[in-house]
Amino acid sequence: MAEISLAELIAQLGLDPARPRFAGVDLSGVDLSGLDLRRLIFRNARLIQTDLSRCRLTGADLFRARLRGARLVEAELSEAVLAWSHLEGADLSGADLSAVNLTHARLHGADLTGVDLTNTDLSTADGVG
Repeated sequence: MAEISLAELIAQLGLDPARPRFAGVDLSGVDLSGLDLRRLIFRNARLIQTDLSRCRLTGADLFRARLRGARLVEAELSEAVLAWSHLEGADLSGADLSAVNLTHARLHGADLTGVDLTNTDLSTADGVG
């Protein structure tokens, strides 16, 4: 389980608790596993080697997020925006990536074992296939 609660994280970063935006924030190496992060904004965030395992990220905006080496094991990412994101070496095993926007996402070396890609277009993603 996460080493910090979402409320504690929001307070530490001085974000508006009513509408927290994590755009551009550096959370590299932080354990956020199991948190409910649905529909939150992580545009351009640094999430390098961050543990997001079993997180609920449905509808989250991770446009251009840097997720190299991140753990997203069994994460719920359906309908999330991961366009132009860096997922090199990320562990996405067992994750739900149904209806995810992966336009130009970089997936070299990512573990996609058991991933649900229903209604997800990988045609412009880099490093797949």
